[in-house]
Amino acid sequence: MNKASTKAQKLQRPDGSAPRVLVVDDEHNLTELLSMALRYEGWEVRSAESGMAAVRAAREFEPDAVALDMMLPDMDGLEVLRRMREHNDRIPVLFLTAKDAVEDRIAGLTAGGDDYVTKPFSLEEVVARLRGLMRRTAVVAADDDESLLVVGDLTLDEDSHEVTRSGVNVTLTATEFELLRYLMRNPKRVLSKAQILDRVWNYDFGGQANVVELYISYLRKKIDAGREPMIHTMRGVGYVLKPAA
Repeated sequence: MNKASTKAQKLQRPDGSAPRVLVVDDEHNLTELLSMALRYEGWEVRSAESGMAAVRAAREFEPDAVALDMMLPDMDGLEVLRRMREHNDRIPVLFLTAKDAVEDRIAGLTAGGDDYVTKPFSLEEVVARLRGLMRRTAVVAADDDESLLVVGDLTLDEDSHEVTRSGVNVTLTATEFELLRYLMRNPKRVLSKAQILDRVWNYDFGGQANVVELYISYLRKKIDAGREPMIHTMRGVGYVLKPAA
């Protein structure tokens, strides 16, 4: 596992126990590899290789998240999701799919899936996606890593200077990092150009607003490109960063 994975924010259930993840795929080798990666995170893992076994496991194991293959030997993932949701209508599900057509992605998300990854995928990506899903639900972050800033699916580690969005690493320059850190320390708060200049560049506002606009554009290309935007312009006021809708 890479440094980003081992450095990631520790998650726990409200009672202090480890998060539970159910892995469902009929490819045994893939299930074993993914289960091993999740256990490496300190999570409790159970696996299933058929739809019926998955539905039973979900009821017995009460997972905090499910990694679910779309194509299983006895039923498809959409039917498995429907049956799981009859027992727990809030369980977050990450679809694992070999299909990359837009209509297949839409079908999974429309049916109630929370996210998806397309095979072949990296184990680190699946771990990051599941962590993101659990962080938005009942699983909470432990207090032992105060260096991590999290806004929606955007994560910034103030110690390692690692930034990810939806589990994907984002490389920033030193100034871009400082700008993003300031925005993330003030989520949903509109920050004026003068405030940003004073905090990031350490000098008073004096006709240099264009440098703020320039670096905001740099950040957008790296953070928001091809994704739901998080950085928004408030005309005549400033900028605000908030979780994607």
